[in-house]
Parts: sequence; C-alpha cells; structure tokens
Amino acid sequence: METLDSLENPAPVLTAVSENETFKSMPHNIEAEQGLLGALLINNDSLDQVANFLKPDYFFDPVHQRIYEAISKLIGNGNLASPVTLKTYLEMDDGLVALGGVGYLARLASNATTIANAKQYGQTIYDLAIRRQLILVGQEMVADAYDGDIDQNPNMQIDKAEQSLYSIAEKGTHNAGFMNFDHSLTGAIEMAEKAYQREGNLSGVSTGFTGLDDMLGGLQDSDLLILAGRPAMGKTALATNIAFTIAHNYMKAKQSGNVETQSDGSVKVNDGGVVGFFSLEMAAEQLATRMLAEQAGVSSSNIRKGDIHEDEYTRLVNSARNLQDAPLFIDHTGAIPMGTLAARARRLKRQHGLGLIVIDYLQLVRAGNQRDGRVQEVSEITQGLKALAKELNVPVLALSQLSRQVESRDDKRPQLSDLRESGSIEQDADIVMFVYREPYYLMREKPMEGTEEFVLWQERMNAVDGTAEVIVGKNRHGPVGTARMAFEDRFTRFTDLMEDERAPERFD
Repeated sequence: METLDSLENPAPVLTAVSENETFKSMPHNIEAEQGLLGALLINNDSLDQVANFLKPDYFFDPVHQRIYEAISKLIGNGNLASPVTLKTYLEMDDGLVALGGVGYLARLASNATTIANAKQYGQTIYDLAIRRQLILVGQEMVADAYDGDIDQNPNMQIDKAEQSLYSIAEKGTHNAGFMNFDHSLTGAIEMAEKAYQREGNLSGVSTGFTGLDDMLGGLQDSDLLILAGRPAMGKTALATNIAFTIAHNYMKAKQSGNVETQSDGSVKVNDGGVVGFFSLEMAAEQLATRMLAEQAGVSSSNIRKGDIHEDEYTRLVNSARNLQDAPLFIDHTGAIPMGTLAARARRLKRQHGLGLIVIDYLQLVRAGNQRDGRVQEVSEITQGLKALAKELNVPVLALSQLSRQVESRDDKRPQLSDLRESGSIEQDADIVMFVYREPYYLMREKPMEGTEEFVLWQERMNAVDGTAEVIVGKNRHGPVGTARMAFEDRFTRFTDLMEDERAPERFD
C-alpha cells in the first residue's frame, strides 16, 4: 500500500467536534477526513478507491465515523449517498446536530473542490489511525511493565505485545466482534468459486494425496487438524510429505507466474503455501535428512552411514537443489511454550507469509501456565492452537501420540477414544486423522515357515504389503472414512495407492 507524502488541494477547514487535551495529543487530520467525505458525497464512485482498506473506526472524529458508515451502506445497497439522502439517517444524530445538522453535510460536499485526492485522503486517515493504535499499544506495554504481577512471566507480556502489534500489521483483518451475515455469505461464495476454478476442485490447499483431498477438500484455512498414530506408524513421514508438497507447489506457482495482485498491491500465489514446521522431537538436520531421502529415493539410514552409490549421490544432489528454494521454515526448539510458538508463527507470517503450520508433536508443547493435571494442560494447548489457526487464518496440523490401549485390541485400527487426553483434543480439533499400517503389526505375528498358518499369513501380508491407511475419524466439514495409500518404509515416503486405474502421484 502506498504511503502518502503530502496532501494536494486540502479541503477548507470546517469546525469539527470539540477535542480535549488527550485527543489533541493523538495524531489526526480533520481536514483530510472532511475532504474525503466531501469527495464521496459529490462522486459516490470514489468509495471504490478506499472501501477495501478504510473502515469507519479509522476516522478520528466520531461524527465522521458515522457519516462514512452511512455513506458506505447507502452506496453498498445501490442507493445514492448525498446530503439529502443522508438526512433521513443522521438528522437525529446529536454529534451532527452540534456541528450544524444537515447543513454540515452540505458544506462537506460544497467544499470538496476535487475528487482526485480521495485515495490519498483515505490513506492519510488510515496511516494516522495505525499510529494512534501503536500509541495505545505502547501505553499499554508501559502500564503492564510498571504494574505487572510479580509472579507474571515477562515473556507473557512480550507475547501479548507482539500479538497486538501483529493485529495492527494485519490491518484489522481478523477483528473480533460480530460480522454481518452478508459478509459471511460473500466469503462462502468466494470459497466455492476458488474450489471451482482451482485444479482438482479443492477449496483448501492440496495435501498431494488424492484420496485424502477427496475427503477433506484440501487443508482449510483456520482449521486445527490432528494427525495421530502409534510410534513407527509414519506420522512424521506423512506430515513432512504434506509440508513439502505444499511448499513445493508454492515455489512452482510463484516461478510460473501463477499469482494475482490484490487490491492493496500485495501479490498472492495461487497454489501451495509457505510452511512453518515446529519439530519439537527431531532436530532440523534429521528432519531435512528424512525429506531428502524421501525426495531422492535413497534410504535415510544409508545417507547417515554414507553407504550410497554414485547414482544415488547424483539423485541426492539434484533433490537438494529442489529442496533448498522451497519456502519451508523449521523451528526445532524442544518443549516450546505455547505463547512462544504463537509469537514465532506470527513473525513468520509477517515476514514471509504463511500457508500451513505443522507441529510435531502436540504433547511436547508446553502450556503457558502451570496446570493441576495433564488433561487441563493439553486442553489449554489445543485451545491455543485452534485460536492461532483462526487468528492467522491458516490450517494448523498437529501430530499426536495415541495411548497403548490400541495394542491390546485384535483390530488395532485407532479410534477417537485412543487419543491421549482425548476429550480436549477431540473437542477442539476440526479434523482428526489416524495413520495405520497393518503390515507393521502383521510382521510381529509372523508364524513359523512351512506351517499352514504361515501360508495364510503370507497371503494376508501380500495383500497389504507396502500399504497404509489414513483414517479420518472426525471431519467437521464433511465425511469420515479411510484413504488408502502406498508407503515405502525405506524412504519414509507416502504416495497415492495404484488402484482403480489411478497411478501414484509423486513429487517432481
């Protein structure tokens, strides 16, 4: 968004509402507000130049706030906004009466000698509103620092201040409070239009797996998704596969020019997204090694041992070149506090943009306050992650461990009740998925060769070898079910399963 350097042909000064000494110290420009309102009254089309970024509460003068809001509603409903039409809605406004009533509206229009500066006036009003918000945040920071509870962790004050600054930086996109239903309907139509136009007809970001996308419609903004499983099922492998697909698609779309310019001048990439990966269990180098092995088709254990052939080394080098430019950011801080995680996610979005957050894994995040029990602590974390997903308007994919009770059943497919501290996780999540690999359990039941049991076991093993299931146990937006996938254990790589004449999709 452009910054205004100077005002041209400012409107004549009119007498506005009286201001006390506190208000006088706050940045404002009454003349710019009057100039914009006058321009809108003499040419309603000028609203298109400012409507996308200027809100009524950005005006310093409360009367001007109400005038701008009334003008916006009249024009939005297809009606003429003029001093005459506004009279019906504002003639009983006490603030306007104090300024001269309807005569003040007429003077606004008559003194607006030009409409050419409407956008510049709007930009000035907006910039001054941001400066006032920054002053208030600064004052609150000082007050909290002076009067904070002695037991309060200073990091909580830092997180609070950073969240306030982030809200200002986001231009009030996610302000709290009621939203008109017509605005919500517009968002729903835009989502449907996006799904209709996007390849694969997905409203969300593609995971790279056809079966999973069919059930979820892609990963949806503001959703909290839980990916759970027992150890060695491949939770991290699936999460890294999804993360790299989304980051790689973003990079390809950006390079190919699949972008669009927004009304505020920013550029939006139409596929994939920037990924923030919080690897609380595994070091960043270990995670990168797994991604490199998956992309190159080389065993990660062989990479660590250096036991690779020349052709494998060539594939590793080529894959590393593809990986190095992918917008995938890894934070491997162990036992990260929830407030710190949120602050770093906000910073990443502000600096680079953000399309997906991955957390490996949920039980390693620390709550901000000490709780009486683990259930209450996990509940605070899941609520915090859901709030973060809504605040940043991105999907949050959090991995979770399952309880051991899975192992005691004959059918070891996970259920919602198997989630550790399942009450809060199941309640707060929009999507709950489980990774299940039957070959892993069958290998542990291998009977003695040469027996009849071995023959039956071999038949079962052949039927499921190299396969995995992603079970959608909860889906707030659609059906539940199972997406079958292929899994290559050596490379920790998931792909679409070749069935129903559908070939597997692989990464480039």
